[in-house]
Amino acid sequence: MKTDAYEIVAFYKFVKIDDCETFAPALKAQMIELDVMGTILLASEGINGTIGGKPESIKQIIAFMRDHEGLEDLPYKSSYAPGHVFNRAKVKIKPSLINIGEDDKADPNKAVGEYVKPKDWNALISDPEVVLIDTRNDYEYHAGTFEGAVDPQITRFRELPEFVKKHYDPKVHKKVAMFCTGGIRCERSTAWMLEQGFEHVYHLEGGILKYLEEVPQEQSMWKGDCYVFDERVGVNHELAPSDNAKFCPGCGHALTTKLRCAPEYIAGERCSFCP
Repeated sequence: MKTDAYEIVAFYKFVKIDDCETFAPALKAQMIELDVMGTILLASEGINGTIGGKPESIKQIIAFMRDHEGLEDLPYKSSYAPGHVFNRAKVKIKPSLINIGEDDKADPNKAVGEYVKPKDWNALISDPEVVLIDTRNDYEYHAGTFEGAVDPQITRFRELPEFVKKHYDPKVHKKVAMFCTGGIRCERSTAWMLEQGFEHVYHLEGGILKYLEEVPQEQSMWKGDCYVFDERVGVNHELAPSDNAKFCPGCGHALTTKLRCAPEYIAGERCSFCP
């Protein structure tokens, strides 16, 4: 039983949503009423968000979303903190949930890579024929990653296609495994990989967060902390706020005492290095 007072949930689902203009204000009103903070993105292709609040409030907001057509089975992953890790409630309507560039045409509703459950992930990435690609940004990779993972050295997700085209050939690299924090980036990236002709493409079901939740630490192939985009900055293998992760969630720069005292610094949002 978790003793921390606040539950943080991450969720996404690619599904057709036709009423974003009316769903968004209703969803934000529920968040405000329940004292739930964080960000939810809506697009005609689905929903994506990370929010936090009291467990009972989270239960109610999840139920509210699941009442919407197409979201009846909306999955989510939970972690916990002593208090709010976000400072506002936001619901945004976007053209797409996650943009991979390349005209952003890869459609996860048509085809995605093969899902691999956390319990089966170690066996897959231990296969010497598998190329393991971390689809996250460079500062996320440096906070923690899986053993043997390739760092694409990107600063934003839409740079990933260029990296793949430069380093990998679908005729040579027959097995590719990809992972990200919660799973949504891999929905788009594996869909794109299949479009490029890669034959066997896999991704970690539920992302790193689900792996840390289900795989015992003594069996884990994860090293370091998992970077998260809130005031915790990083979580450890127990999904508790990490004492090691002291990086700006806006740009990933290490937060020194001097930077924390700068006028541009806003806890959990930005520092003077942010663009």
